[in-house]
Amino acid sequence: MRLALVPPSKLTSEQLPLYEDMKAGISAKYDAFTTMRDDGTILGPWSAWLHDPKLGTAIWSVTKAMTRFRHLPEVSRQIVILVVGTRFRAAYEIYAHSAVAKGVGVTEDQIATITAGKRPADLSEEAQVAYDVAADLLNGGVLAEAAYQRAIDLFGQLGVEELIYLVGHYCFVSMTLNGFDIPVPDGGK
Repeated sequence: MRLALVPPSKLTSEQLPLYEDMKAGISAKYDAFTTMRDDGTILGPWSAWLHDPKLGTAIWSVTKAMTRFRHLPEVSRQIVILVVGTRFRAAYEIYAHSAVAKGVGVTEDQIATITAGKRPADLSEEAQVAYDVAADLLNGGVLAEAAYQRAIDLFGQLGVEELIYLVGHYCFVSMTLNGFDIPVPDGGK
């Protein structure tokens, strides 16, 4: 890990409001994986964002907006996040969203196939389209028109916007995790 974790007792007055907001948001949303140490120290990408509270607040605002902007089925959201995490080999992202994906019905075999870089054959049509759009975007270039239209037909305009924004946002999260070498918490796979 390239940035020291910031325990609550070491937070500056500038970091404290961001910490409190992140802690509340993380606690309300995630219970399937480890997000904090017992002493309240935040782990994962959030730990890096605390180091620069002004920039961290902006990033956290986008993260919260992505959490509220929900037009895709939750399984499709988690498939997209796993495709992105796998593409960048972002260990914490794969660890965290494998747990979330299991909680919404993605099977162990499907997760193993996705994290091996392949599309599971037994995905629903919606999950297939989400996987394909994410994979296509991660290959670079303009999203193929056929893939875009298929996504529009299934998810509508707002769903496609969410799908595209999810890929971009989790690319950023992956870069945060990988750039600062943020590990999976002890006990995680």
